[in-house]
Amino acid sequence: MDVTTLEWTITIAATVGVLLFDIFVIARDPHEPSMKECAIALSFYVGAAVAFGVFIWLYHGHDYGIEFYTGWLTEYSLSIDNLFVFIILMSALKVPRKYQQEALLVGIVLALIFRGIFIALGYALIQNFSWIFYIFGAFLVYTAVKLVQSYGSHEDEHPEDNAVVKFARKRMRVGESWHGLKLWYHENGVRFVSPMLIVIIALGITDILFALDSIPAIFGITQEPYLVFTANVFALMGLRQLYFLLGGLLQKLVYLSLGLAFILAFIGVKLVLHALHENELGFINGGEHVKVWDMPSLFSLAVIITTLVVTAVASLWKTSRSKGVVDDHLPDHATEPRDPADVDETAGPDWR
Repeated sequence: MDVTTLEWTITIAATVGVLLFDIFVIARDPHEPSMKECAIALSFYVGAAVAFGVFIWLYHGHDYGIEFYTGWLTEYSLSIDNLFVFIILMSALKVPRKYQQEALLVGIVLALIFRGIFIALGYALIQNFSWIFYIFGAFLVYTAVKLVQSYGSHEDEHPEDNAVVKFARKRMRVGESWHGLKLWYHENGVRFVSPMLIVIIALGITDILFALDSIPAIFGITQEPYLVFTANVFALMGLRQLYFLLGGLLQKLVYLSLGLAFILAFIGVKLVLHALHENELGFINGGEHVKVWDMPSLFSLAVIITTLVVTAVASLWKTSRSKGVVDDHLPDHATEPRDPADVDETAGPDWR
């Protein structure tokens, strides 16, 4: 794929421009976005991704266009699963709703930085060691198995209890007041670390863990660094709005982990087949290429779309049936919505 310096420059400049716009807008008015605000922003980002795929299709060929769409959908589905961890993290650290936008934005910026580093490392590895595809493939299959084994246990995850986060809590004088992205403040002549810094550390660590899954997965779809980078950018850009827009809907996607496990296993097998096709290891087929099926991009796209659709439909069907059973056994007052006034969103975290 021949990507000009101008294309790279425009892409990076546009990415930085969007992030800077978000940073200055949110920093000026931290708030919990409305559903309308989230829907408009998310529609823009999704529309931009679709339009970008059309551009790739027209100017670089339909094969690369399909690879972009496949990679984008894969990264987007992984990002949706990551939102479960973000929800748990925000709840555990008791981040006020109006500051969650800022925290998520920082998390997205960190994710782009870490994924950029992982993309560069991954590209260097596959350019110099073709056998790395065996490792990537095996790792994705292993991740898929772990996802199946941990199915339904999102509530047992505690990213806020990471060793680095615990160390930061122990070594820093963490206050109880929230000041947006202001990470240090003075109170009665004493300097405190804002709880937001602990949130940022926790988000950074989870971003690194997410990259370990997503980067091998995207390289299983395309080895073009430009497509790998842009697929990740478009998948992350709408994540903040998706967090607020979906809200309780995320809890209804009960089969999402299983769907993602199938996708990761599928891509893992695809990577192993590709490694066999390009084989240079002496102890496999005498160092010669193995004649195996090298899955076309269009087939991969069809499998991923079908998996996501089946997962979403099955999840919503399951939760709708479960809700009906629960509601039938509850008194009328038990299903009434809670009064928002009863929820304290400004309570500080318990850092003990």
